[in-house]
Amino acid sequence: MEQHSIYLDNNATTPMHEDVIQAVHEANLLYGNASSMHSFGRDAAAAIEGSRAAIASLIDCDPSSVIFTSGASESNNTVFNIFREQIDLGSKRNRIVTTTIEHPSINELVKYLRNHGYKVDECPVDKEGLIDLEVLKGYLADDVALVSVMTGNNEIGTIEPIAEITKMAHEVGAYMHTDATQAIGKIPVTMKTWGVDYLSLSGHKFYGPKGIGVLAIAPKVPLAPFVHGGHQEGGMRAGTYNTASIVGIGVAAEIAQKELEEESKKLWDLREKLRKGIEERIPNIVVNGSQEHCLPGTLDVSFPHAEGESILLYLDLEGIMVSTGSACASGSLEPSYVLLASGVDIEMAHGSIRFSFGRYNTEEDVDYVLEKLPPIIKRLREMSTR
Repeated sequence: MEQHSIYLDNNATTPMHEDVIQAVHEANLLYGNASSMHSFGRDAAAAIEGSRAAIASLIDCDPSSVIFTSGASESNNTVFNIFREQIDLGSKRNRIVTTTIEHPSINELVKYLRNHGYKVDECPVDKEGLIDLEVLKGYLADDVALVSVMTGNNEIGTIEPIAEITKMAHEVGAYMHTDATQAIGKIPVTMKTWGVDYLSLSGHKFYGPKGIGVLAIAPKVPLAPFVHGGHQEGGMRAGTYNTASIVGIGVAAEIAQKELEEESKKLWDLREKLRKGIEERIPNIVVNGSQEHCLPGTLDVSFPHAEGESILLYLDLEGIMVSTGSACASGSLEPSYVLLASGVDIEMAHGSIRFSFGRYNTEEDVDYVLEKLPPIIKRLREMSTR
């Protein structure tokens, strides 16, 4: 009997592209320290700068704007800490505005900051996970230092109007940050056109290595060293360069830019095939998030009277790997705070599954899911009514 292995959890992490794997392998031979002046060091430094240029081209910014980090969580924390430091120094702009559906690396930081006396407001979202710009306007005033809104939500896929939000933030003199991690390689991400001041991303969300990411910064915005000890990254982040991973994220960026249109269409087609198939085969389901402003490849569905963890485990037994929400919040039996913030009731949130597609998925994968999922939901619903 054929053993299926279908990976539909690409929003948690993607497999490395074969070209990235090869590039990382070759870059591991560049063992010279990129900060050294000899030829081995210069070779490593040249490879790093090539990747910096590739990232800059992908997100439409100057190469000098790109700072390599360990990932978007570090980048997100860094931006907030820059403004926390300014607040500590007595800035009259002493408030931060974000949303109720940010990634845990921001959501948990907000809790920490509030517990330590900082003013952080979370703008609510509507039932599709979209910010109402008129509601947001009420949160903005001349005491706001930073506005932070993610580009595309990691659980429900909703895409926020970042350019409009940035304009509103700038009108009150605030700086704008977006966590664009989930959007990279799926939709055009353009730092200059959007006008954002800070942008975060992680390599492992678009077929690059884990443990490498970027904080991109616009010219002349507040910035302070966030790792002291050396001159790396313009003195902003000290530490020996992770050359191999930096080379890997650069190759992933080149592929993402080259294949963006094709990739986006493929992911959307697979998502829609699964959505329509579920709606046709399984009664009483709810598709969460915006269906018009949605990341291609992300489909979040609630199955009333069927518990999400049970659905996940039954699908896993069939070789289908999915998620009940954010991988960074896994291990918790609490319902998704993103869904609750979007107005989904607790039972529906408990019965939600996120299917997230990637470049290696096929229509045959969708067919197999549509074969196995309906009887699983039927079985679980029958068990819940006994």
